Amino acid sequence: MRIVLDTNVLVSGLLSPFKAPGEIVRMVSSGELTLCLDARILSEYSEVLLRPKFGFRVDAVAALLHFVEYRGHTVASSPLPEHLPDLSDEPFLEVALACGAECLVTGNLAHFPTRLRQGVAVFSPGEFMGAYRIL
Repeated sequence: MRIVLDTNVLVSGLLSPFKAPGEIVRMVSSGELTLCLDARILSEYSEVLLRPKFGFRVDAVAALLHFVEYRGHTVASSPLPEHLPDLSDEPFLEVALACGAECLVTGNLAHFPTRLRQGVAVFSPGEFMGAYRIL
């Protein structure tokens, strides 16, 4: 299953491995889920994960990003016809559309108003895990 993972879910999953975001990160690590991404998303992952406040080791972040890039599905996307409330979230929806992802998982549902999603399913981590268990 191809998904787009907002940076906040990746960070939450690494910080809280026993909650829904952690389950999602484990599913990505096991190959059960494939991340869809582009250079902008990979760059944001790197920038955020390397912030000192999280305390992640540089070599661990590099290994994770290498894995994500190697195992992920990299696409080139087109700009959205209408801006999202937070412009920095646009790459996530653009990539979801470009790769035909089954969904986008984010901790900020309000940043992806239903009328602007263009048919992309957007879930919180908990909603995603609930829906995934039904499949």
